[in-house]
Amino acid sequence: MTELVLAQAGAQIVSLLVYGTIAAWYVAPWLRRRGRADALIALLWVQVFRYVALQVFSAQRDGFPISDAGAMDIVVGDVAGAAIAFVAIILLRRRSRAGIPLVWLLVAETAYDTVTNIHGGIREHLMGAASGAIWLVLVFFVPMIVVSLVLLVWQLLARRQEALDAAQRPQPHLHAAPVAATP
Repeated sequence: MTELVLAQAGAQIVSLLVYGTIAAWYVAPWLRRRGRADALIALLWVQVFRYVALQVFSAQRDGFPISDAGAMDIVVGDVAGAAIAFVAIILLRRRSRAGIPLVWLLVAETAYDTVTNIHGGIREHLMGAASGAIWLVLVFFVPMIVVSLVLLVWQLLARRQEALDAAQRPQPHLHAAPVAATP
């Protein structure tokens, strides 16, 4: 393995660990205090920005050694995922139950897209070849997509019996000492 491969793989793993920690310490408790639809919507917004994959065409022009077919596979999968996420947000904001199957479709599409992109990257020897913006996308954004996907699956399974229009869950209150009345 070259230093470039180790740097990219190491940075991706560190990003996964950092995002996982943020998810466990901050995002998961926050999601628990939201209604089902609002929790899913918050996670879906991360997926909407997958159109950043269009940057692969610029990276290819600048020397990223991906084939035209490989670049198109990445773009089609990620732009489709972004569109599915956006439509799911619209449906969930309207509290339409059709939003839930669409979120499951996004989960399946993203899992397939991720595996396909990893396989294509291995086949085309792309690990360690990224630089510039594509390196940032692979190291920071892709791990965020993966963690968001895990959180989406958790919310879909853990809250499958909960109505979409459930009111926001109550937040714990800090109890202040009673104030003495003044005469």
